[in-house]
Amino acid sequence: MDEELKETTLSTERRYDGKIINLELSEVRLPDGRRALREAVRHPGGAAVLLIKDGKALMERQFRFPYGKVVWEIPAGKLNKGEDPRAAAARELEEETGWRAQNLERLVEVYPSPGYTDEIIYVFLATEARSVKRHLDEDEFVDCRFMDIDECLELCERGELCDAKTIAALYKYVYGKNKKGL
Repeated sequence: MDEELKETTLSTERRYDGKIINLELSEVRLPDGRRALREAVRHPGGAAVLLIKDGKALMERQFRFPYGKVVWEIPAGKLNKGEDPRAAAARELEEETGWRAQNLERLVEVYPSPGYTDEIIYVFLATEARSVKRHLDEDEFVDCRFMDIDECLELCERGELCDAKTIAALYKYVYGKNKKGL
């Protein structure tokens, strides 16, 4: 069934090599035989953590340049080349927030925008953590705090929390709890 929708790559040209992303322009053959151009942002992927402690989620706020504003989100970051997503999630949680997870379990994988990027964000749930020293990057300014899950969901409903990975993590967590009857 998938074969009837598959596009075949005929050629690819790298147009930009960046610190975080690369941009490629490809010519493809469509399922009906015609040709088309496809732009793709190549990204190494990311890892994120929803830390739940005493029924509250650890949230952070930071200025996000592409949007020109401060954004609510869960701790996350880019995968280093060859890095295991679980290890990256643990690293980012500690670096950005000063919390070390004792237990990380896979929660969900998010494709933030499959129309133009191959990025996958691996989201983990941390239910046990202890406070340690925070190690922010020199160009990173992050404000962290624990919030009631209901408050987080209310921010989503009001359109004040718009980050896709965070919304997916919160709703997946709440759905999973409800499904288990917790």
